[in-house]
Formats: sequence, structure tokens, C-alpha cells
Amino acid sequence: MNILEKIIADKYREVADKSSVLPIKLLEQSIYFEGKVVSMKKYVTNPEKSGIIAEFKRKSPSKGMINGSASVEQVSIGYMQAGASALSILTEKEYFGGSNEDLKVVRKYNFCPILRKDFVVDEYQIIEAKSIGADCILLIAAALEPGKLKSLAAFAKSLGLEVLLEVHDGEELDRCLNDHVDLVGINNRNLKTFEVSLDTSLNLINKIPSNFVKISESGISDPNTMIELKKAGFDGFLIGENFMKSARPEQAAYNFIKEYRKLLTAAVLSKA
Repeated sequence: MNILEKIIADKYREVADKSSVLPIKLLEQSIYFEGKVVSMKKYVTNPEKSGIIAEFKRKSPSKGMINGSASVEQVSIGYMQAGASALSILTEKEYFGGSNEDLKVVRKYNFCPILRKDFVVDEYQIIEAKSIGADCILLIAAALEPGKLKSLAAFAKSLGLEVLLEVHDGEELDRCLNDHVDLVGINNRNLKTFEVSLDTSLNLINKIPSNFVKISESGISDPNTMIELKKAGFDGFLIGENFMKSARPEQAAYNFIKEYRKLLTAAVLSKA
């Protein structure tokens, strides 16, 4: 059993436990449940913003503890002040050190799109995502059968949420892309081996139809890489570990975005 399979197996058990303690009717009473979502699509493609979905992640299965002392309130506010387009908040506890409470805190202090980053396998988690203030959910092609992924995406849309589909190769893209998806993320990290290659994004970009917002995820640690990905056709970039490994992730994001904007301006001027 690889790490993804283990996480998914644990997630099914977690959902069964949670739903018996906190029924859907209670989740639907949340102050956020009837709220209007902030569009991830619009913010990521806004030319005045950086396109960066900045992620708050304490740890990961591949790296262990990345930053156990960071304040989710301080970092999330700092990310947005630095120029991020949106936020990604890990709510998976066992493997990534996140919680639903983290996302609630972020929602309280930020008006921006928030991606609930977790391993969604059940409609219950989508209702839960809406109840804690998320605007967008992640559906991972490697973790779901295409039919189930499509039905979960449709259910998310029925609640007003946007959907980010994550794929790792062309086969997953062909198998799982559907009309209920808003954004397509190419994860440069192989979830089975955890090896990272930006070629994954560059090789798949032209296979994503133009009506989907295109996101490159993982392994982006240099503003020059973002310029290359932008030129290739990507709208957005999910960056977490590169910021979180710093003692002050929000300052790392500020420095990164400042340098990216400088490079972008230079690239535009050189074309003029």
C-alpha cells in the first residue's frame, strides 16, 4: 500500500467517525453555509494579481515537519498582503498537521478564495468544506474513480463551490476531466514516489482545454520557473513548501512575488 492509498483508507474511516458525531444537519447550520463563495477562477486569472495560490502546510509525509510553529492567522494575512491571489489550507490532520479550525481562522481574517486542501472521498466532506468557509475543494484523480469524481464535482457545484481537479499524468486528465470542474491542477509531485518534475506540467499544458483555468502545483521554488510556466500557458501556481520552510512564510512569499513581478515586467518590456 503506497502513501496515497493509506491516506485514502484512513480518510474513509475518518468520514465514518465524523459523520456519526457531527451530522450533516448540524454542518448546514454553520454561518458560512449559505454564504456566497469567492471565485478562485476569477482571482487566479485576475491580471492585477500574481496567480499564486499560497499554501499553509505544517508538515507532509515526504518531508515530515516543515513548520510547526507558524501562525495560520499571521501567515494567511501576510500571504494576501504579499500579493497572493488565493489561499490553500491543509485540513488533513494525521499526515499534514492541518485542521478544520485552521481554515475557519483563515476565513475569519481574509476575504479571498480559500481552497480546502484535503483528500475528498465523500459528499460529507464537501458539505463540511462549505460549513467551515471554503470556496473551492480539491478532487484528486489518483484517489477517485472517474464516475465518483464526476458525481462529487457535481455535488460541490450544487452547493456553489468551485472544483480544482488534480492530475499527475495524461491518462488521469483524459479519464477524469468533466464539465463540473473549474480549475485543472497539474501536480509535479508524483504522489506514489514523491519525486518532483516540472516537465509534468510542461508536457500536459496543451492537453487541457482552454475553458479550464490551468494551475501548476508543487516544486515551484524559483520566480524564473513561474515565468516559464506562465509563458507555457498556466494561469495559476500553487506554492506552499517553498514558503512554509522559511521561519516567516509570509516574508518569503513577499520576496518571491516581488522578484516574480520584476521578472514579469522585464519580460513584457523585452517584447515591446
